[in-house]
Amino acid sequence: MTKTYEVRARHWAGGWELHIDQVGVTQVRTLDKAERQVRDYLETLLGLDVSDTVVNINPDLGGLEENVREAKERSRAAEAAQRAAAQQARLVAVDLRKRGLSVSDTATVMGVSRGRVSQLVKTRTAQPPKVASRAAPR
Repeated sequence: MTKTYEVRARHWAGGWELHIDQVGVTQVRTLDKAERQVRDYLETLLGLDVSDTVVNINPDLGGLEENVREAKERSRAAEAAQRAAAQQARLVAVDLRKRGLSVSDTATVMGVSRGRVSQLVKTRTAQPPKVASRAAPR
């Protein structure tokens, strides 16, 4: 069964104190090394096998945690919107070209360069590369 350890990380002048719920406290210089430090602590000091362990590092940011969460969520939403917009642009470029618009006219309608139209159409209509067949040796 997977064991989960919740760790509250508190910043101080020398790095981070890592408060492992119901276990103890250790320290690390930078937060990116916190999970490894907690695992080492559990293995070394308590003799625990941590191969099937989840370690959740929760930085105490003095109230900025919600701001960080919101910024991450907005970034994820923006990335999803960008992917959707790119897909829509590919579909529109293909549709405009199928209706007989030139690359130049498609570019003007879409507000992009002619090169971008070519990229959009090529990306949308690209087929998997064909594998060259080899004749059997005689």
